[in-house]
Amino acid sequence: MIAFLLLFTLLQLGWQGVQGTVVQWIVVHDLTVRPAAALVNGLTPALHARAVKYSIVAPGGGLNILNGCEGVEALFLLAAAFLVAPISWRSRAIGFLIGTAVLFVVNQVRILTLFYSYRADAALFDTLHGTVTPIAVIVLVCCYFYAWLAYSGRAVAAAG
Repeated sequence: MIAFLLLFTLLQLGWQGVQGTVVQWIVVHDLTVRPAAALVNGLTPALHARAVKYSIVAPGGGLNILNGCEGVEALFLLAAAFLVAPISWRSRAIGFLIGTAVLFVVNQVRILTLFYSYRADAALFDTLHGTVTPIAVIVLVCCYFYAWLAYSGRAVAAAG
């Protein structure tokens, strides 16, 4: 537990250290905002959403992707968990890579949910943004991690 907390803290401190740098730009604009704007345009082309810096901009309302909305905290939880997990390094690496993809999809769904809820109902947006979606992301990441550990344990038992 101490190793997990230490790793998570170090990752968080590292992220704080790159605020305002090209690393933050790549993570937030290129890897979070641009794909979300493209998904909005794929789902509702008439909105003409654009990725502008750290925001999805569209006539009628957009969404700012601020610290915490890009999903790095959940990624750091996943990374720290896999680094201390009692599984092989190969299983850790594969599990983390798949988990990163799962987290990306979950966070993009979260952003789309928030984007459309903001445009439809401010009270719903507040509830989703402040409570429901952050908890949902963490729960889904934890469920994935648990499932991967169970899968890895069965694979080791079958091989042994």
